[in-house]
Amino acid sequence: MRRGLIGLFAALALLLPMAAIAVQPDEVLDNPVLEQRARAISGNLRCLVCQNQSIDDSDAELARDLRLLVRERLVSGDTDTEVYNFVVARYGEFVLLRPVFAGHTILLWVATPILLGIGLVIVLVAGLHKRKEPEAAAMTAAERKALDGLRKD
Repeated sequence: MRRGLIGLFAALALLLPMAAIAVQPDEVLDNPVLEQRARAISGNLRCLVCQNQSIDDSDAELARDLRLLVRERLVSGDTDTEVYNFVVARYGEFVLLRPVFAGHTILLWVATPILLGIGLVIVLVAGLHKRKEPEAAAMTAAERKALDGLRKD
């Protein structure tokens, strides 16, 4: 019984990633090479409704429209670059899940490493500063007697 449940959960865990793909059967192209290209492109395009998913993973109507648009462009003979350029021209660079590396997006690419470096420097400086702080002065006899009195209570 227990092995059966473990097997069932293992099978469900294997099928779970498949459930995330929102491509409908009527969208799939007959040509497997074009379909593979369409999946690669739609995996790199942001759903404008969900914004944290690719259009390949989104169930939104706009994502479906974009998936169909990508497939139409591929069937008509466009290269992958031409498809990307068409979609970016229509919806802007925001539609790309990975922004292009250019002068106007340089901050997106360098901000994280710079902020991480600044944070590490702050942590190291704070750690070194804490080590250099003088230890608390030894207690006087009167303070020690008062502390012993508190401990007895």
